[in-house]
Amino acid sequence: MYYPHFQAKRLKVSGEGNISVAPDQVNITIGAITEKKSLQQAQEENARIISNVIAALVELGIPKDQIQTVIYRIDTMYDYQDGRQIFRGYQVTHQLLVKINQIELTGQVVDLAVSQGANSVSNIEFTVVHPEAYYNEALKIALQNAYQKALTLTSQLPVNLNPVPYKIEDFSQVISPPVPLATTMLAKAEATPIQPGEITITATIIAHYFYC
Repeated sequence: MYYPHFQAKRLKVSGEGNISVAPDQVNITIGAITEKKSLQQAQEENARIISNVIAALVELGIPKDQIQTVIYRIDTMYDYQDGRQIFRGYQVTHQLLVKINQIELTGQVVDLAVSQGANSVSNIEFTVVHPEAYYNEALKIALQNAYQKALTLTSQLPVNLNPVPYKIEDFSQVISPPVPLATTMLAKAEATPIQPGEITITATIIAHYFYC
């Protein structure tokens, strides 16, 4: 049933849909932080570690195009004594973003990198490579949720609801649970256990309906 604008009143409700899926890709930010009095020595040590890490990951089966430098930084380090700034040396930071499609290798990749001298794991993010299909399912649930809310509200009143919204606003997001990881514990563990859990893909909408 169609309700002309001049006859109908408007109702705005929110709707939310959630789809929980198992991740099929993990992004690990891992690298080396070296500090030496000499900048050249700090760079050389850092380059040796990173080269060893990359070679080990490639040997494990991770393609080189899935290993990318995301941070390379040189910082001057100082100590402070009696209000004086005393030069301590240079710190070189090199971080790699490693994308892995076999998420069961996550702990092995971390341990392998650490065994080659990596001493920094700043982020582990589980994702899905193609979230669109799951997102569309979440959108359907969100629309159903909004309609049920509108129906519940109008059913308490002597009015008729047009079940087809005349406007839909999309406020969607993908939520990935954080993975806590203590970097200082990596070298102590026999094998680093990494649990991927599930990713929740959420679609949130605002649906506008006519009723009269």
